[in-house]
Amino acid sequence: MRITQIRTAVAAGVAGLCLALANPGGAQAETLSDAMADAYKSSGLLEQNRAVLRAADEDVAVAVSNLRPVLRWVGDVTRQFGEARNAVGEQGLEGSSVSMALTAELVLWNGGRNQMRVDIAKETVLGTRQALIGVEQQVLQRAVQAYMDVRSRSEIVQLRQNNIRVITQELRAANDRFEVGEVTRTDVALAQARLAEARSNLAQAEGDLAIAIEDFRFAVGRAPGNLTQPPAMQLPARNVDAAKAVAMRRHPDILRAQFEVTAADLGVLLARAATQPEVSLTGRLGVTENFSSDNFTRSGSVGIQTGSVIYQGGQLRALSRRAIAQRDAQRGALLETQRTIAQNVGRAYAQVQVAQAAIEAVDEQIRAARVAFDGVREEATLGARTTLDVLNAEQELLNAQASRITAASNEYTAYYALLRAMGLLTVDNLNLRVPQYDPTEYYNMVRDAPSAISQQGRQLDRVLQSIGRQ
Repeated sequence: MRITQIRTAVAAGVAGLCLALANPGGAQAETLSDAMADAYKSSGLLEQNRAVLRAADEDVAVAVSNLRPVLRWVGDVTRQFGEARNAVGEQGLEGSSVSMALTAELVLWNGGRNQMRVDIAKETVLGTRQALIGVEQQVLQRAVQAYMDVRSRSEIVQLRQNNIRVITQELRAANDRFEVGEVTRTDVALAQARLAEARSNLAQAEGDLAIAIEDFRFAVGRAPGNLTQPPAMQLPARNVDAAKAVAMRRHPDILRAQFEVTAADLGVLLARAATQPEVSLTGRLGVTENFSSDNFTRSGSVGIQTGSVIYQGGQLRALSRRAIAQRDAQRGALLETQRTIAQNVGRAYAQVQVAQAAIEAVDEQIRAARVAFDGVREEATLGARTTLDVLNAEQELLNAQASRITAASNEYTAYYALLRAMGLLTVDNLNLRVPQYDPTEYYNMVRDAPSAISQQGRQLDRVLQSIGRQ
């Protein structure tokens, strides 16, 4: 009983979606742009990577803080007790004292290591921004795939339903002709078998549509509505070489790898600068009060100290060699990324052309199959064709129509896959009507490492509270 209820609920949901797609005036039209915009607004993956970017922004603030003085305070309360014996006699050592001190330290020079850390953090931020764009492309392409899957599978369901109606008519005609002795029981059985197969195919198509609807919910964040036909498309480049050239300039994965190479180059310089001496300015101001007497001490000091590592067990040389190896690895990764992107562009461009050619061919196939089906069915009424001939001709037409639906869906998905391969599948490039996330806004607020008591720091606290992250 439970299985029957589930099947009934799924069938009702699928039927409702098919009805909405078949009657555009019955529900509010939903475009592909609407689906992509909602996917952008509701994506948890984008939220996750935006948080990763904000963490990278904070790394810049941490590096900047090393360029500033460090202030510390320390307090101490001491209770002294005991006794001492000397030539005069025994004397108690009891007493209490309290001391407070304020210290300051500022690095004046260390071979530029602190500034290099700031530059590395900035390059990392730029690379993380490009990684966020890559995630944005992934989210939008997933929405495109889900949108086209729902449309194509709903059309397949309608095609299967129409197929059942046609075969039912053929079965009725076969029964009528059997009653008058024009055909045998075999013809009726063939029609019955095809009808059972058609119902099985419809059940499979409805299941595929139900899966596509769940994929749509996951990709877009809601259930699909009345999905309209996407607009006509134009290739974003005149040929595959032009498309590859755009990808080399625009693709976020390549740009990210370039920033990572720059950061690795700076990492080598940072490792080599580790042997440079460090010069620091230090200062101290303190007071000590003795409760057992009227004695107190107030003191202060200012000084410059310098020093450097002479030997550390070979660690500094090992760190330098490691930085060089990491730089070489990043350069290799950049080269591999460029080749991968070029391959993806070539494949995507070819898939678009294949899909377009497939549509032209299948349109011709449909025209021919429809003429054949109409002719065979007419000839069957005159006794020149068998029921099997009619069923086979109808199946040829059905297969051609199903191929047309798949080819049209493949064309759109291949087109947007090409946009992603070129680095153009972004909210900005597609002109989607959605509030865009500004990756520079948070960075501009934290790049100077504001303190908690500053006006900028208090403003930052309010921003963190507004996004629920504090």
